[in-house]
Parts: sequence; C-alpha cells; structure tokens
Amino acid sequence: MHAIEFNHDWSYRHLDATDEPFTPVTLPHDAMIGEQRSPLAASGLNSGWFEGRDYEYVRHYTPDAALAGRTMILEFEGVYHNAEVWINGEKVAFRPYGYTNFTVDVTGRLTVGQDNEIRVIARNADQPNSRWYSGAGIYRPVTLWTAPRDHIKLDGVTVRTLSIGSGDDGEPAKVEFTVATTAPGTISVTAVPLPPAEADTRSVTEIGSVPATSVSSDEEAGSRRLTGGEPANGKGLARENDLAPTDNQPQSVVRTAPAGDGETTVVLDIPAPYLWSPEHPNLYTARIRYQSAADPTITDETEVTFGIRELAWGGDGLTINGERAIIQGACIHHDNGVLGACAYADAEERKLALLKANGYNAIRSAHNPCSKALLDAADRLGMLVMDEYIDHWYIHKTQHDYVDYFGQWWKQDLADMVAKDRNHPSVIMYSTGNEVGETAQKRGIKLAGEMTDLLHRLDPTRPVTCGINIFFNFLTSIGVGQYSDKKAAKEVAAAEKRRAAGQAADRHKAVGSEFFNNLAGLLGAGFMKTMATLPFCDWVTRDAFAAMDIAGYNYGIKRYAHDLQRYPDRLILGSETFCNDAYKFREFVKGNPRLIGDFVWSGMDYIGETGVGAWEYEDYASRNIEYGWLTAGSGRLDLTGKPLGEALYTRVALEAEPGPYIAVVPVNHTDDKHSPSAWKMSNAIDSWSWNGCEGRKANVEVYARAASVALFVNGREVGRKTLVDDCVARFDCTWQPGDIEAVSYDASGREIGRCALTSASDHTELRAEVEWVGRAGKHAGPRVGDASMGMTSTDTEDLLEAVRLLAGPAESVSAVDAMAASALPTAVSSSEVVITPGRLAFVRVRYADEHGITKPLERGVLTATVSGDGRLLGFGCAAPFNKGSFVTGETDTYYGEALAVVQASDDAATGDEITLSVSDGSHETSLTLVVA
Repeated sequence: MHAIEFNHDWSYRHLDATDEPFTPVTLPHDAMIGEQRSPLAASGLNSGWFEGRDYEYVRHYTPDAALAGRTMILEFEGVYHNAEVWINGEKVAFRPYGYTNFTVDVTGRLTVGQDNEIRVIARNADQPNSRWYSGAGIYRPVTLWTAPRDHIKLDGVTVRTLSIGSGDDGEPAKVEFTVATTAPGTISVTAVPLPPAEADTRSVTEIGSVPATSVSSDEEAGSRRLTGGEPANGKGLARENDLAPTDNQPQSVVRTAPAGDGETTVVLDIPAPYLWSPEHPNLYTARIRYQSAADPTITDETEVTFGIRELAWGGDGLTINGERAIIQGACIHHDNGVLGACAYADAEERKLALLKANGYNAIRSAHNPCSKALLDAADRLGMLVMDEYIDHWYIHKTQHDYVDYFGQWWKQDLADMVAKDRNHPSVIMYSTGNEVGETAQKRGIKLAGEMTDLLHRLDPTRPVTCGINIFFNFLTSIGVGQYSDKKAAKEVAAAEKRRAAGQAADRHKAVGSEFFNNLAGLLGAGFMKTMATLPFCDWVTRDAFAAMDIAGYNYGIKRYAHDLQRYPDRLILGSETFCNDAYKFREFVKGNPRLIGDFVWSGMDYIGETGVGAWEYEDYASRNIEYGWLTAGSGRLDLTGKPLGEALYTRVALEAEPGPYIAVVPVNHTDDKHSPSAWKMSNAIDSWSWNGCEGRKANVEVYARAASVALFVNGREVGRKTLVDDCVARFDCTWQPGDIEAVSYDASGREIGRCALTSASDHTELRAEVEWVGRAGKHAGPRVGDASMGMTSTDTEDLLEAVRLLAGPAESVSAVDAMAASALPTAVSSSEVVITPGRLAFVRVRYADEHGITKPLERGVLTATVSGDGRLLGFGCAAPFNKGSFVTGETDTYYGEALAVVQASDDAATGDEITLSVSDGSHETSLTLVVA
C-alpha cells in the first residue's frame, strides 16, 4: 500500500460552538494543552486542572484522478477519545478507546475529483475520564493508505524469526513472512540489511534504493552484509561504511498465495545474520511484492522493517538470542512534557534516548498502548518495550473512564495493539492492565486468562503479564478503596453545585490506584511493601498470576525471594517499583534468573496525577495538592528531560556506570519541610552553585559502586564513608563557593574514580543551547552538538554516543552543565545549528555564569519568540506546581532552567534561518537554526 501523509490542512474548534471560527492546525495536535486551567475544572488533580471540552476537526480533501478505482483507508494512530469519523456528512466510524490506532475504509466514500469533507469528533468534556493527563483531539498522526483493488492488506505482513542460525556451522537464520492479501496471487519477499544511517533518513518508498543486495531463501543469491555487526555467533556494532561490495544481483523468494484465504507464508534463509539486541540494534527491511492472479497488471507492494532476534522465557529467565536479558526499565506516560500529548517522532525518540543514557534498557508504556513513533525509535535505539493495554477492566477508577466500553471492545483493542507491535523487535512483552483489582475476583481471574489466551493466539512469540498491586488486591477483595457508582454520582452532583456557585469542588474520594497512591504517601513505601508480604496477599493474587506467563508485581519486592521458592515455575517481573529499591533489585536479580526485571515508577515526569511523586518547598509550591499543581513530580528525569540526582543513582545502582556522581539537596532549603511522597527517594541535583548560602549546611549524596568514598570541599576532606549493601553515601558539610569532589576507592584503598562540581560565579547570563535536533526522514533522529564541531549523529554508533553525551560525564562541572558547556560551547547568542524541514529542536534555556555553569537559584519569568521559517511548539519549565501554560511563550524558570521546542516549517528552504529569542527583561539570548 502507498502512504499519503495526511497531517496538514486540518482545522478545529470546540464542538457545537457554531459561532467560533475554525483554527488551522497541523497534526499531531493536543487540544487540551491549550485549554484554560481552573480550580473549578472537573478533572481536578487527575489532569492538572485542565478544563475538558469536546472538539471537531475538519479537513477538505480532493483525491486526484490517479486514485480512481483504488482502495483508500484512513488510519488514525490516536484520537482521544470516543472518536467519531464523518465523511461528507455521514458517520462512518466510532472508536471509543483514546489510545489505540484504528482504520476507516473510505473507499467509495471519497469522491475522486471533488471536494470531500472529513470530520472527526473527539470528546473530552466527560470529566473525569482519566487518572492522569490524557490530552485530547487527534494527538497522533493520520495517514491515508491507497492500493489497487487487489492488494496486500494494511498491516497484513507478519514477520517472525523461526531461528537465528549459527555462525559456527554456517546455519542461516530463518525468518517467516506471513502475508495477507485481499485476493489470490503471487508474493515475493526481498530482505535487505538496513544500514543504521539509512534507517533514520529514508521514506518508505526510498528504502528499496539501499545499495546492498538482498538475502533470500535461494542459496544462489549473493548478498552484501554489514561487517562488524552482530552475526549469530558474534558481537559488535554494524556500521554504514562497512558494507562489503558484491556483483551478484538480488533474488527474491516467490510463492503462490492460497486461493482460499488469501494468505501465504514465505520463509527466508538469511546467512550470517546480524541479530537485533539492546546492545546491537541491527535492523533489516523487507520489500513484499504482490501480483494479482485475476489480473497480472494489478500489483502492490509494501515494506516492513524488522530485526532478527530470538525471544524465550522459562527457568533461565528472559533470554534474547540465547543470552539472559535483565529488564532494567522505567514506566513512562504518553505525554511529551511541554508538548502535551502530541506524539512527535522526535520527542518520542529523545525521551527514549534520555532514559537509555541514564541506565534503563526498557520502558513500560503506562498505562496504554504506545505510539508507532516510539516503537520505531525503540527498534533503532535498542530499547526493550512492554506495551500495556489499559488501567482498568470492568471496575471504574474514574467516573467516565473506559469501563462502559471495555466489555465490547477489549478484543478488538488487543488485536489492534498486536498488529501495531508484532513486527517490532523491541517489543518483548504485552501487559493486559495495571493495578486491576478485578484480579482478586473470580470474574477477573477468568478474564485475565481469556486476555492471555487471546494474545497468545494473536502473537505466540511474546509473553503476557499484568501489573498487579499485591496489597491493593487484598484491599479490593475486602471492598476497601473500590469505586462506587452511587457515591461517584453524589460527588458529581455536589461538585456541579459548587461550580455553579463559582466555588472549587471538594476533593473527591479516592478509589482504585489513586486510593493506593494516597495510602502509600501517608504511610510510606516501606509499609506498602511490607504489607504485600502478608499471607492473604498471596491468596488473592496467586490464581491471577497463574493465568499469565509472567507475574507482574507492583511494589512487591519483599515477596520475590519467598515466591520464587514457593512457586518454582513462576517468573516474576517487578512491573512497578520504587526508585530506592534499584540497588536491592540489581543485586538480587543477578542470582535469580526467574526474576526477569523491574520497571521503576517513573522514568520521566508527566502531566497530571499531580504531586504524587513530588518533594516541593513552599517557594515553588503549596504543601497541599490543589489548583496550581500540574505534574506528578515523580520522574527520575524532570518534565523537560533533565536528569535529577535520582537518575545518577539509577546509573550506578543498575551498573550502567560505576560513578562516582555527586548530587546536592537544595542548600537554600536544607532541613526544610517539603511535600510528602513515597515515590521520591531524593530531591538532590548535580549542582554546587548555591550562591548566597555561605555557611549553611549542605546535604550531599554520592553514588558509587565502590568500597568507600571520600568527599572534599576545596581540597579539604570533609567526610569518608564505607559503602555496605548500598551505592549511596550521604554527607553533611558546610556550603562554600569553589569545588566539591568525590573520590571512590576499592577494598584495597586504591582510587577507582572521581567526580567534581564547581560553583558558579556571581556573573549571571541567560543561555540557550540546542540539546536535541530531529533529523530528516520518516523517522526522528538526534543531532546533538554544534554542527561546526562535527558532532552530528549520523548512524547508530553515533546515536549511542549521543545517548552517552546526553547522560553527561562525571567531570568538573555537573553532568547536564557539561553537556551544555562542553558539547555545545557556541550555542549561546546567535550560534547556528542545522535543522531540516518539519523537525524539532529542543532548546535548553538556563541562567548560567560566564563559564556555562547553571545557577539554580536564579529565577525569572521568560518570554520566548520565534522568527523566520519555524514556530514555537512549546515553552515551559519542569516545576510540578505551575499555574502557567506551555503554549503562551511565557514561563517561570525552575531551578534556573526552562525548555523551548522549535519546529522548522515543512516548506522551509535550504539556508532559511529560524531564530529563537528569549528574555526576562534584564537578560536576553538568542539562537539561530539553519535549515538544511
């Protein structure tokens, strides 16, 4: 099928607001992020107090004569929610789940040569309908797919690795392609190793021009392979310039599709395959061609990117290509910070790259299916994915959530999720839900088994889990914290009455996961983990765990050892965990393969579920969770992607790096009270620039895999600690300007590492530096660094190096400052960075001294403007409490920083310039992007 990009020329307005003009928009578009926030908003703390509204989107489209007689299918990757699609005044589709991709066959409904109106309704006025910020509208891309009458079905190709081969005896890998067509015919499949540099820069139709011959099941076929990659028995990283030349021409495998069901299977033998793994994410592309049996002049083709990898699970744990893989993952929500819910490919890739830079090798898509762009990025980066279906089944967690539609739609939803995921090597597991208390009931246990069985039928190559909150299941079994329609109706009536009087609604009664979160915040993480060890918690979970391949434990780390012994056939996944358990997890998992991994809550901060993971002081937030709170505050990376002290801890705890790293609790608030949260382990950041705090006590944390660490301030040792069963050493010292340095030692006293932070001077300036730029092509890719320095990332090796750069070195300035000051030294005031049309540039704006060291105690209200051939998509800071907006071009700073996201126009010409200017009234800076 042929893809026609369908994201432009849309307009939208509030539904039924007939006197409101339509506003032009380009998809993806989050309508909710621009809505008013109000203490009267019915969504309350769930969304960050955004008002909920309904919307209509309209696009007029005239198919040209070339589309006459062709099949036309519209694909919507995500519309939140209760989507209706209307063509020329006729309702043609309804899809209630806001996170699943769906298609609409518009063949015969779009008239060729005439104007056609496509109208999409997205509803979000039915608040509350989510426990977190959902966004609203058409927030993921739309594509128009076209094909001849007889064709390969959309998503009709399934790729499966039958075996990875063996380099020892020359056995090739066997890859199976199952192709579904609308009519009998012949199918040919050609597979080509995909050079990493090309994976990011070519469109679907251009992939076939790769200058390498294909590999096929014909033993006479020649091949060009990537040397230096990971063959079936080897290691290494494939590189673009290692292609070996050959004069042989490609040969394809041809099979005749069965006339009965229009489906055929082709198996390719691929000699010396380059395997996909998290360390070496080698990819292939396959071109599938179809010729109709009824009319040989009718042909169709499609292309699929895939990886050759073997996934297994059992007594040896989870293995990839025969080697144990330990999941060291992070849960993430679907929003992209200052961009709201918009699923820009560049933003999705940046998020994964930042997480990988901080020690994570996997993500859990919490608690809904992820975008296609995120999966594409995960394939390229080598990031493992657990794609999760939903946050509930048949018991409400909010009044207007998906429960009313779940029973009718869950089978179709799962089928669409699998169709999206199955060809992505990064996807290693499906999750049927999160903290579904239904699993404590007979009906829910039966449903868990039915969902697992359906997923096995749809895709037998991946295991199935479900995130079960062990203690929460017990509470559900005795009726504590459960949703009640009657009570909810009373709350709504009372809230509406108060809103009508201009008064904020009383805080609603928490149920489900929110009830558990509040309980954990009140009683602490330790209490919740200990309660999960009680016998009755086992009684109300064991039957549900038996109905899935891998038992998903939310906050059950203290059960691991007991349950692995009691249930010798059970595989366990820490489907949701606290940050402060990372070291304990890592040490335990190394000797217990049936514990396959862990997902921390959460990897990156997100909008909504406000304050659940925040430690905030009164100069930035109210102590009570009330209007003004915007984010959860629970990320190891903040909302703008900045790694916090907990991220440095994660790198060390998960043995991504040995350390040492230094992080400091804000010295201006040493020993001050902050908002409580069980999901926070520390609010320290990697800065020693606490100007004006001379003589105050500083609480310093050092993260290291070492026998001991020593701390020095301006060359004088102020403390030395032995590390026993931990990788965190905590020190108290007196803050003074200058340097603070940590030195780590092994058991013999030999120095094995050191890290230092330097305080900023009294000089203050405003800086703007490009942190990430998307590359041209179908997929996003990074360009980290100033182009004049030759640091542009052009292949997988450079991409992974960019990931390491984003993590930051443990050197003489903070990790993030090092990235800004060293990697981007000219990205201040009129510096130039290259960008391509349509791509995004993420620009870090911060107060710094003349050396580029961030000054976290400087604070100001910034105004940003963009001139030239681009636009400002979002501008904001990471403050969990923030009454502002990301779409006004104005923001407060948070610990001295903010983030701007600039997009180059799609029709920008080479040489065009885009200038971002930022000012606080006293300081100003600008940055120029040059279109290439």
